[in-house]
Amino acid sequence: MKSTGIVRKVDELGRIVLPIELRNALGLYPKEPVEIFVDGEKIIFKKYAPNNACMVTGEISENNIILSNGKVVLSRDEAIKLVNELKYKL
Repeated sequence: MKSTGIVRKVDELGRIVLPIELRNALGLYPKEPVEIFVDGEKIIFKKYAPNNACMVTGEISENNIILSNGKVVLSRDEAIKLVNELKYKL
């Protein structure tokens, strides 16, 4: 885990402000959803990506193909492109 050196206080409502530099670096924009995880004593924030969104195009569709126990999600078009690319790489 990489330290940013940033320290913030939690306000009375439990809010924490993420500095603009950090938000810009991570591509977080106003009103964009963020997923929250807990790992022991760590709180982890991650830019939210729906489980069925294509990892290449971001397209959300019930026709997307989910591979590798949900770690890889591709639209049918992108899956075909990947298969074709792999044919030439392997």
